[in-house]
Amino acid sequence: MESIKPLRLVVAINPTASFGRGRNVGPRAVEALRALGHEVTALEQPNFALLLKRGRKAVAKKPDALLVVGGDGMVNLGTNLVAKTKVPLGIIPSGTGNDMARGLGIPYSDTDAAVASVVRGLARPTRAIDAGSVTYVDEATGAAATRWFACVLSAGFDAIVNERANLMSWPRGASRYTVALIIELLRLRPIKYKLTLDGTVIETTGALVSVGNNVSLGGGMKVTPDALLDDGFADVLIVEALSRFAFLRVFPRVFKGTHLTDPRVTVHRAKKIRIESEGIMAYADGERFAALPIDIKMVPGVLNILDQRP
Repeated sequence: MESIKPLRLVVAINPTASFGRGRNVGPRAVEALRALGHEVTALEQPNFALLLKRGRKAVAKKPDALLVVGGDGMVNLGTNLVAKTKVPLGIIPSGTGNDMARGLGIPYSDTDAAVASVVRGLARPTRAIDAGSVTYVDEATGAAATRWFACVLSAGFDAIVNERANLMSWPRGASRYTVALIIELLRLRPIKYKLTLDGTVIETTGALVSVGNNVSLGGGMKVTPDALLDDGFADVLIVEALSRFAFLRVFPRVFKGTHLTDPRVTVHRAKKIRIESEGIMAYADGERFAALPIDIKMVPGVLNILDQRP
């Protein structure tokens, strides 16, 4: 590992990452960073809200970096803590999907390599990337609220599967999502959307809509394979309504990003996006966001991250 001057670091840890299999990654990372002489504040809370609250206090003290340990949900937490600040975000992936780490060129299946990449990033100039600001109506208060996302926002079949899985108590683990997918595939129905993309209105009946700042979601499904993290735009994927048979033919192609050649799939690039539909919940960075309608504004260079690339 590269030698750098001691820094003040905050490490936010998700002990339940990858259904608990990543519980040792955070403590190991903290131990490794302290062994290098850094002053490390470790944050570990039982839920997102408490971790966000403690994280805000820690970031307000202007540490040299905020590091998140976990999956894309933890990246979302980190994004919401440091967007529009000068505090850079580092990622030690230990989740199920780790799609943000994939897009940033960070090792996502080797803890030691991931920690080494953080140390490498701490010694380099930071990298500025875009993030999406999402405005919605808070379910609890009925008031307008805003939240950031960095990877991909979904508002269609994949979000419905996520919603179903979150409501299920059985089975436990990753297989819960497989069961949820099968159930929702049997219930597959067309969704009426009204999209406003930089002022242009599109009304369509589709299977899903995804807004990509990054390339993939769900552990490597390349929904928006041409998306760039630093171009100021989002790639808006629209998949037309499909029969179950057609969906099963198109869906596997998402893993390679070859679905874009299908005539029923279109991609638009936009900076301001409004998505309207009834009864659909939007998910972003693997997290439940809000019921549609939502408004998204892509903000260039708002997120400073460690350059952890090889």
